[in-house]
Amino acid sequence: MTRTNDQLMKKWMATMSLVAAAAAVVLHNAAVAAAKPQVPCLFLFGDSLIDPGNNNGRNTIAQVEFKPYGIDFLLGPTGRFSNGKTIADIVAELLGFEEYIPSFLEARGQQILRGVNYASAASGIRPETGYNWGERITFDEQLDNFKITMTQLENMVRDVPSYLNKCIFLCELGNNDFLNNYFQPTFYNTSKLYTLENYTSIVIQRYSEQLQILYNFGARKLALVGAAPLGCIPFTLAISSTDGRCVEATNRASLMFNEQLKAKIDVFNADFPEATFTYIDGYNPINDVLTNPAAYGFQVNNKACCGLSSVICLPNDVVCSNRSEYVYWDFAHPSETTNILLARRVYEAEKPTDAYPYDLRRLALL
Repeated sequence: MTRTNDQLMKKWMATMSLVAAAAAVVLHNAAVAAAKPQVPCLFLFGDSLIDPGNNNGRNTIAQVEFKPYGIDFLLGPTGRFSNGKTIADIVAELLGFEEYIPSFLEARGQQILRGVNYASAASGIRPETGYNWGERITFDEQLDNFKITMTQLENMVRDVPSYLNKCIFLCELGNNDFLNNYFQPTFYNTSKLYTLENYTSIVIQRYSEQLQILYNFGARKLALVGAAPLGCIPFTLAISSTDGRCVEATNRASLMFNEQLKAKIDVFNADFPEATFTYIDGYNPINDVLTNPAAYGFQVNNKACCGLSSVICLPNDVVCSNRSEYVYWDFAHPSETTNILLARRVYEAEKPTDAYPYDLRRLALL
């Protein structure tokens, strides 16, 4: 009887070992599948909203590789214009990337296979935009840097065009062409030369030409982010608002740019074979938060958490203790909490107006 029980026990244990091993394989395969990004790579072009530190070491005011920037970021101050993650960081996470997309400044070797972030604070679509801040990497120069990356990819990937076909190219540009160009008559003459309508059309035309270059380089899934409500950022409120309310004239520029950019999407999709362009609303998602901050858990929507007078925080500047309750981190950039809300709507639209025709989640599936 004892021998029979021992034999049964051994058989049971052997069976359980096989079950455990099979379960381990299933879990491992599931983990591997879950860890695989939804697209092989993500390439990012833009300004300070998504700059991961490309301006570090440059002769510019627009670089923030110092505290209190990065106060809530695992890696500390890296050059990101945030107390924590940027929208680009969170979008990368939502797309399934285990590591942040590296800056062009630091991208090395196999890292570029998952994409590169070329964004530079103060940069814009027009080449002169942002020169009042000092050195920056214009969109034209960001495209030149992508060409360098392509040369590097040719040594790693057998068929670069096929590889890039599956990648997402996200462009977040246009804000500085108004904020640090048209609305800065001390430094630029664009507002004297053009009406706002004409200037916006000129900016969109140049953007179209630059996107043609990006397409020629191999970009096929392109997401274009519209301008933010620039009339509502603490910087604009401080210098232009007389009653503490958003400056409608400045917001009008953002809306005009977005309207013209969105209207171009169908044109791009017709003119660029095998490419898919999509428009991502950069205005209404944050405007929703500004209009009803309490509904999103915010207490302050018109002041910066960090700094007292400057557009950006100064080294070891004063910082609010309740950062998650502030919509804006400094005088021009959202807090990490705001970035999380915005990135989620970039990735998966909550409203029909958030994206046209696709959000990033659906763009990744194409």
